[in-house]
Amino acid sequence: MLALLITVAGCSSADDSASAAVPSPGAKGTGLCRNLDKVLPSEVDGRGRRDPEPASALTAGWGNPAIILRCGVVRPAKMNDPEADGVEVNGVGWLLQRQDDGSFRFTTTLRKAYVEVTIPKDRTGDGLAPLVDLAKAVKKAIPAGIAD
Repeated sequence: MLALLITVAGCSSADDSASAAVPSPGAKGTGLCRNLDKVLPSEVDGRGRRDPEPASALTAGWGNPAIILRCGVVRPAKMNDPEADGVEVNGVGWLLQRQDDGSFRFTTTLRKAYVEVTIPKDRTGDGLAPLVDLAKAVKKAIPAGIAD
């Protein structure tokens, strides 16, 4: 009986869907992020949309391993560093942070809400392609300016 329970539990936890912590911005940021969710592309870097768990209008994902977008994140402390790496992609500025696991985290700069995009290590070979795919939606839904 114990072996059967372990097998059943193993099968139910074999789900390969990604997970992402849901940000908790204020009302203004949440509204902007909901608008962004409505205009996000169905494909990023040639991969279809597969949103992470728990489901939220503040998070989105594409492919497996997933490129994860979180909208309404807290301003990264690294933005205070004048030596921080940044890129501009189709009119959207991004702070670039290489993570210890080899992934890249990009966070928008000079927008009314901070949008974070994490590109897993296995997907970084495509360069900035995911940001190219996301730039139009970010520009449309998140106005330029300084987030509260």
